[in-house]
Amino acid sequence: MTEHTTELPPQGPPPDRVGAAELERFIAGALAATGLPEADAGTVASLMVEADLTGADAHGVFRLPQYVERIRAGGINPNPSIDVRRTGSGTAVVDGDNGMGHLVMSRAAEMAVSMAREAGIAWVAARRSNHAGSAGLYAAMAVPHGMIGIYSAVASANHMAVWGGREMLLGTNPLAVAIPCGDEPPIVLDMATTAVSYGTIKNYVLQGRRFPEGWMVDRTDGTPITDPARAGDGMLLPIGGYKGSGLALILGLLAGPLSGAAFGRDVVDFNADPVSETNTGHFILALDIARFIPPVVFYGEVNRHLADLRASERLAGCSSIRLPGDRRASRRAERLAQGIPIPAPLLSRLNDLAASLSIPPLAVRSGA
Repeated sequence: MTEHTTELPPQGPPPDRVGAAELERFIAGALAATGLPEADAGTVASLMVEADLTGADAHGVFRLPQYVERIRAGGINPNPSIDVRRTGSGTAVVDGDNGMGHLVMSRAAEMAVSMAREAGIAWVAARRSNHAGSAGLYAAMAVPHGMIGIYSAVASANHMAVWGGREMLLGTNPLAVAIPCGDEPPIVLDMATTAVSYGTIKNYVLQGRRFPEGWMVDRTDGTPITDPARAGDGMLLPIGGYKGSGLALILGLLAGPLSGAAFGRDVVDFNADPVSETNTGHFILALDIARFIPPVVFYGEVNRHLADLRASERLAGCSSIRLPGDRRASRRAERLAQGIPIPAPLLSRLNDLAASLSIPPLAVRSGA
């Protein structure tokens, strides 16, 4: 795959769908009912819906029940005082005060873009944050400003061992890179450093779907796990063997210790512990294209090369060549028009959540 996606393949009848505006209203209402200020709830809801629109189905509304649980249990501060401290012409540190990761990283991305306008390049580190959803959201925030965005984080739980080990001390530590292409959709690479994100594993478990071989192995003997009921016995495999393990390590060190955040044994598994502060670390880099080459020239060259790649000769059995961000753009357009699919097991969980918060249930339309 050329881009990270957690959209599940079709199975059974089409899922119900919900309009983006309705889904945003529902998420914002749930977060506000849990204690977030209205404006903050709206910001988080907008980013979660954007994740769903672009196909990161395990990082949008799917995560809402878990976020609500952690806020209610005290694991997330619903009213953080986010501190942004500039440490140099192109560097800054954001202390998230244990707030929602979406709020922390929105502020970090804004700061990175602002500093890159002055210095040409900016690196913003974030600590005392939380799970922030889809990595591509934040890298892409640089694109409208004529900048390249690069983002990574220490994942909110360890689900992978270092290459050759069996103790889970590394996370799915994602990497996202967004490159503007002028009037064309940007290139957006959004990937976990494991064969699949753990959110996808959770989504498969919720729907009772078997995993493909190559995603997860037994922590004891290394045999493949495909039964969703055995997910708790397994660990995820890295992309590209030892190379993926090394990439997860490097990104984790840059987003964790360099940011003053958790890494390795210090990482709190937010799936199992809704109470403890996770001290999740992230970093975001913004790079101003105009400091190197006129943006219009850069866009023209990028699009010329992308056209060459898409038109290049294909292997037998390959119907088309897909580049990072292609499906993100087409899926967003389709879901804006047709609605975001909500599988029946997820809809049931969301309706239960609505009842527990005394808010209106999610209004869906039949997917048939």
